[in-house]
Amino acid sequence: MTQALTLSRDGEIAELVINQPSKRNAMSYEMWEALPKVVAEVDADESVKVLVVRGAGDHFCAGADISEFETRRATAEGARRYGEHVEHAAHSLGEMRKPSIAMIKGFCIGGGLEIALACDLRFAATTATLGITPAKLGLVYSFSSTRQLVTAVGPSFAKYILFSGERLSAQEALRVHLVDQLVEPERLEARTLEFASTICSRSQVSVRGAKRIIEKIAAGMDLPDEEAAELPITSVDSEDYKEGVRAFLEKRPPLFRVR
Repeated sequence: MTQALTLSRDGEIAELVINQPSKRNAMSYEMWEALPKVVAEVDADESVKVLVVRGAGDHFCAGADISEFETRRATAEGARRYGEHVEHAAHSLGEMRKPSIAMIKGFCIGGGLEIALACDLRFAATTATLGITPAKLGLVYSFSSTRQLVTAVGPSFAKYILFSGERLSAQEALRVHLVDQLVEPERLEARTLEFASTICSRSQVSVRGAKRIIEKIAAGMDLPDEEAAELPITSVDSEDYKEGVRAFLEKRPPLFRVR
């Protein structure tokens, strides 16, 4: 793992830090390349239930490191390789079995917002600034990331964001559902970790099943495939289901064991 991406664990919560504060946590080519490996490590660690993604210092991520573009993206083939790394990084977050939360403060721009959109939830400081700016660089946003944007804000506002490249205040981002919750800066970390802990306390059979079905719906599925149809049925065979019903009848909090 590159030192510009650091991973730590606190009980059932893992925290991935984009750690290049001198560049407002801009993502280098090597960081894009390394991100899927970090995500795979989290997904394979059965002691972890939730991943929180944040930036070091005052910002989440100011986007891709544009200083590399004249070398890494100087040709169509170079741009293709670079784009594949970015798409693979975002895809790895989106496809992770476990839920993820982007904790956003400061700048969340371009590739930074691409990472945040790949997370399941986005908690932002009231002072955060968000935007997607390929129109200022002569680039076209990738299909998969555009789909995530459209899923979050709808086709019309996705066009507004991508056509203009304008930055949005945190309040505007909340209004169009680009973020899920706004928190005062001094409370952002506590609130994000509090919600992550809430997810940890719930049935992971329920959480991961819901995540999988929602992914299928967001990808355009109108009718359930075999997996989506079976998930609610097979959940009844889980120890979590038995514990949940037993706890309800005994009027006590459930103690879910399934990871």
